[in-house]
Amino acid sequence: MADLTPQQRQLVEQWAAEGANLNQIQDRLKTELGVTLTYMEARLLVLEIGVKIKDKPREKPPEEPAAPEGDSPAPAADGDAPAPAAGGELKVTVDDQPAAGAMVSGKASFTDGTTVQWFMDQTGHFGMRGAAPGYQPPPADIPAFQRELDTLLQLRGF
Repeated sequence: MADLTPQQRQLVEQWAAEGANLNQIQDRLKTELGVTLTYMEARLLVLEIGVKIKDKPREKPPEEPAAPEGDSPAPAADGDAPAPAAGGELKVTVDDQPAAGAMVSGKASFTDGTTVQWFMDQTGHFGMRGAAPGYQPPPADIPAFQRELDTLLQLRGF
């Protein structure tokens, strides 16, 4: 991890106090200070400095109308939540036990109905597997996936 000067650490504290999230702090470290860190290195830096990232208020999800009796979706074969149909909602989970070689892993179901396994290795590199080669999630899902994953990882201490 990069050693920051006291002035640079103070800037990180200031950015967090202004409401910057971890991704924004990572970007500003690179653009303004020329310090390139992986997401995990940035997370560890923030923890080391003792900076608290302010949680943004969450919007309440709209209440779903109750399904008429007999119309409940069938559970997925592996016992997890039902797989979303095309046009479904984004769902991100974190595994209790990370996949082999991963520091943290989980599953993501995108709105196009595709489910992938995501993982982050010990060097902070992120990857996905399980979809067709060359698969790209719907562009509108990517920011929502990043926000949800960031929230889940923060709750687990990453």
